[in-house]
Amino acid sequence: MNTKKALAFYSLKWNPFTEDVPVGALLTTNQLEHFFWRIENLVRDGGFALLSGQNGMGKSTAMRMLAERLSKMRDLQVGVIQRPQSRIADFYREIGEVFGVNLAPHNRWCGFKALREKWKSHLESALARPVLIVDEAQEAPVDVLNELRLMSSTNFDSSLLLTTVLAGDRRLCERLKEDRLVPLGSRMRARLSLEPASRSDLLKLLEHSVSKAGNPQLMTRGLMETLCEHALGNYRVLMNTALELFLAGARQERAQLDEKLYLETFQIQPERREPSTARRSQ
Repeated sequence: MNTKKALAFYSLKWNPFTEDVPVGALLTTNQLEHFFWRIENLVRDGGFALLSGQNGMGKSTAMRMLAERLSKMRDLQVGVIQRPQSRIADFYREIGEVFGVNLAPHNRWCGFKALREKWKSHLESALARPVLIVDEAQEAPVDVLNELRLMSSTNFDSSLLLTTVLAGDRRLCERLKEDRLVPLGSRMRARLSLEPASRSDLLKLLEHSVSKAGNPQLMTRGLMETLCEHALGNYRVLMNTALELFLAGARQERAQLDEKLYLETFQIQPERREPSTARRSQ
């Protein structure tokens, strides 16, 4: 059974366990809500923000939600860097395309000036700094990160022209402690570090996901609790396991996903209880 038939079989509007869930159906935690609020206020003053955490904790999903929210703010221009590992020349090409400025990578000084003039003009007309979002920022070269720092401010750092949100795993936090990146690390005005999720947080996500997709009864409560116990506090592990069960259940045309399917799919043998000493001696 293909995915389209599986969705129809379970009366789902979309697959609740994949990365392309509609932004409006994603669950926002209190932590993320506060972080987004900080960014929405930061765009008036400009500066850097940092979202970090181990892999699978939802950083990229959070950036999707943030970009969606910021795009609804009036007169606010939001750009997203898609290839953070680019060297300086390609970085200039991409950031020029993002902000609609024709840059010549071989003449970085002219590109530098053109971008700053673009941002100054936007600030004067909209009273809000443009926003640049960089996901997987731990992959960015040191020169690119420092170029971002230098081009986003003027008048000896007294005037900020851009709001930049960096998202990355723990390697990014460690890199920001390196001598060449300390000036950037010290400029983070808003920070959020995503820690492993609790079982209740994982369960809330599962319940929210299947409900928003259109079938709150897709999984038994027991299966949901089992998945949360084995997810190691990691949202990605949780959703990948749930996706495998979803596809297995659809293939077998199970009316509901349950613990039995979990044991069969992952070939887990139920624990056998040894008879008591008293019974063995009879």
